[in-house]
Amino acid sequence: MYFSLIIPVYNRPDEVDELLESLSKSDYKEDFEIVIVEDGSAIKCEDVVSQYKSKLTISYYFKENSGPGDSRNYGMRKAKGDYFIIFDSDCIIPAEYLTEVDKALKEDYVDCFGGPDRALDSFSDIQKAINFAMTSFLTTGGIRGGSEKIGKFQPRSFNMGISRKAFEASNGFGNIHPGEDPDLSIRLWNLGFETRLFSNAYVYHKRRIDWDKFSVQVNKFGKARPILNSWYPEYSKLTFFFPSVFIIGLALSIALLIFTYDLLAKLYCVYFFVIFLVSSIQNKSIKIGYLSVTAVWKQFSGYGLGFLESYIKVIILKQKPEVAFPKLFFKV
Repeated sequence: MYFSLIIPVYNRPDEVDELLESLSKSDYKEDFEIVIVEDGSAIKCEDVVSQYKSKLTISYYFKENSGPGDSRNYGMRKAKGDYFIIFDSDCIIPAEYLTEVDKALKEDYVDCFGGPDRALDSFSDIQKAINFAMTSFLTTGGIRGGSEKIGKFQPRSFNMGISRKAFEASNGFGNIHPGEDPDLSIRLWNLGFETRLFSNAYVYHKRRIDWDKFSVQVNKFGKARPILNSWYPEYSKLTFFFPSVFIIGLALSIALLIFTYDLLAKLYCVYFFVIFLVSSIQNKSIKIGYLSVTAVWKQFSGYGLGFLESYIKVIILKQKPEVAFPKLFFKV
């Protein structure tokens, strides 16, 4: 099996440098190619790519900006492989990654897989806190961190594999962003393809974002979910409402303090203390434990409020998603 690694990039030459450096240390014994797709960047990474052409098989393409989903599709159409592996540019790849993927596919082949993400010791404290919020069983049920306990696994495009056969049958990613990866997973299921988690095929996801960017990002995640629910109501779940219920409940707990009813507020305090305790132990840092509380708060408030706004506009008022949230859709 010949792997083609598809990496869209937008104004991130430094990230591409780190990613390619990690891939140059791969212990995989077979040949593989890397396809870099520059998505209309003003700050190009072509010079960085050229530095690795003696170490790796790389092709570089520049195209007009049309979003990450369309750029991944562009890369897969240009690629030579029969199995595509997609990374975000802010990922660092362990040396054994491709070996683990190859092993998993040989043991039990699947046409689409996803892998978890982890944090390196060199990441900043905020990056580690955000990683905890995005991957912990206490927040997301672990669906981004390696758990298969909640429903079918929906691969995330920062670490995702898809066969050429599945790509050609599905036409790849749609133009919604974020939300293009669960959209693709559901369409693959409807076409009869399976998806699976490869627990050992993890990447280090750097997430170069600050608190404000993180809030905006998770808010968009929240807005995308009701849109996907309107497209695929059979895959809608009550758990998708949890962040919104969490935020409403928190506001209610504060309001009830006026009437000296503090049980609900105490439950929230216990939850946030558990977040602090578990993150502090996991990361061996009280500071990261404290920052994780902030990250979880921003995650739930951003996602929850975004979900509520989208639910009202798309589900209740029946507005077209492209009209209600034009910034979530790229023109391709």
